[in-house]
Amino acid sequence: MAYDTRFGPSAQTPAQRAAVLELMLTFLPRLKTKAPPAAQQFYERYVAGELSWGQMRQALDAA
Repeated sequence: MAYDTRFGPSAQTPAQRAAVLELMLTFLPRLKTKAPPAAQQFYERYVAGELSWGQMRQALDAA
């Protein structure tokens, strides 16, 4: 698999992105408590590699 610059070195695979997301949800509880109802869709798209972390955060802020 080629290195994707949209993701950090520890977030290249879906499993790695899922782990990053879980850590962020643990350490930043506002991502859960203040997230819009559509947040789960954005989280899934991040894990799938469709959105970078920055794109996901922008989508969450706009929702």
